[in-house]
Amino acid sequence: MKMKVLVLVLVLATWGVSAQNFDLLDRIAAYNATLSQVVKIPIKIKNSSVRAQFYVIRLADAELSGTQKGYFCLDRTCLESGITEFSKKVEAGATLDGLFYTLETGLVAGQYPIKFEVFARGNIQNALFHSVNVNIEERQPKSFVYQSKDITIHDVYPNPVVDQAFIEYRLHSENVKAKLIIHNILGSS
Repeated sequence: MKMKVLVLVLVLATWGVSAQNFDLLDRIAAYNATLSQVVKIPIKIKNSSVRAQFYVIRLADAELSGTQKGYFCLDRTCLESGITEFSKKVEAGATLDGLFYTLETGLVAGQYPIKFEVFARGNIQNALFHSVNVNIEERQPKSFVYQSKDITIHDVYPNPVVDQAFIEYRLHSENVKAKLIIHNILGSS
C-alpha cells in the first residue's frame, strides 16, 4: 500500500512540475494594415506558477515578403530582425507586459500569417501557440498636404515617423524646379 501511495505522489508531483504554468493574455488573431506601416503585436504572459520562471517566446513561423521586417521589442528596446527568439524572467504571479513583435509591413500587399510559440524554459512540451494573421492592403489615397499649379504634396507616411518617411509628391511640369524643406514641430529644419 505504501508503494502505491508513493508512486501516486511522485506521478502527481511530476505532473505539477510539467503542467502549463502561464497564460497568454489579450490575444488578437488578426491585424489590418497598409503598406509602409508599423504594426505592434503584443505578447502578454501571466506567470500563474508559485515561482519565478523564464519564458521563451519563439517566432515559430512567419511568411514575410522581402520588403518586410519583423523583430521583438520590450518597451523601447528592440532586438535585431534576425533574432527569432526572446527570453524573459517573470516573477510568480506577475505579468510580462510591454513585449511586442513589431512588423514593418513593407511594400507588398497580401495576407501574412505569423505564429509564435511560448513556453517556460525547459518545458517546451507544454508550449502555447499564438497565431496571428496580418492583412496588408494598398494605401488609400491621402488628402493633400499642399497643392499649387506646380506641385502636389500628399500625406507623409508612416505617421508618426520613426526612422524614415515616405513623401508622396508630383511635379505638374518638367520645367518646374522644387526644393523640399522639412521642419520639425519646433520649426527647425
